[in-house]
Amino acid sequence: MFEEFKNAFQRYNNGHVQLIIINLAVFVVMGVIMVLSLVSGFGEFWGVIHKQFSIPASFSEFVGRPWTLITYMFMHDLSGILHILFNMLILYWFGKLFVEYLGSDKLIAVYVLGGIAGGVIYLLAFNTIPFYMEQLAMATGRIEMVGASAAVNAIVVATATLIPNYTFFLLFIGPVRIKYIAAAFVFLSFLGSVQGNAGGNLAHLGGALIGFVYMKQLQAGSNWGGWITILLDWFRDLFKDKPRVKVSYRKERAGKSDSGSSDKNSYTQEEIDRILDKISEGGYESLTKDEKEKLFNASKK
Repeated sequence: MFEEFKNAFQRYNNGHVQLIIINLAVFVVMGVIMVLSLVSGFGEFWGVIHKQFSIPASFSEFVGRPWTLITYMFMHDLSGILHILFNMLILYWFGKLFVEYLGSDKLIAVYVLGGIAGGVIYLLAFNTIPFYMEQLAMATGRIEMVGASAAVNAIVVATATLIPNYTFFLLFIGPVRIKYIAAAFVFLSFLGSVQGNAGGNLAHLGGALIGFVYMKQLQAGSNWGGWITILLDWFRDLFKDKPRVKVSYRKERAGKSDSGSSDKNSYTQEEIDRILDKISEGGYESLTKDEKEKLFNASKK
């Protein structure tokens, strides 16, 4: 299984699958840690680990762990499978389409930008808008957020902005243009911004907004995600094998070696013509081993 996932991860222009594999790997590892921690009576350890991946609504808490602006978009709710399942299915369908037109680097850039935008909108809302500030003050526990939904919504809206009339065939519905699917996602998130998962839906809207803006800027000639691609290339170079010994080659003069003796790979045009005539008369099998070697070396010149 590891080799299969490794091969899938390393395929060319496969950014949507790479993101799915990363999300699944985090989900599995975090699930194992959670179960083992709770069963062994070390629930506090799981709480500490979870905090490193979930972004808090309180800005004062966020300042203490700013990396959660990135990590939260690779973590999902472990209480069920539906959260990660729907996110990964949508990421696969729209991500595959996005990659066909713009490639993996831009897909990953939109994913990261969407996740960051969603986290920023989430933080701004709960720390500046009275309606959400009141919810934060009344909360009996910490309000925290995990999930790739903001990043996935960015890819959905970016793809719909690029090719709005592309059609998906939906079960029980039939052909639907993706611009209407994206619009439905945005509207449902808008309705949900004042309900139970208000923070998550606000993040969805932030991701959708950056997906639209990113694509419009890209069409205008400005790549907002270029810095992410440069950072990823630098990170990949850290793990590339580099040659330890520099090897250089020097071409010998025809017919001579350093010792002054005849080069065994040297030949004349007359010899090659003779070998070809021999093939025409008796076939390739009529050649001697030496003649076959000379013909092979001549074919590489």
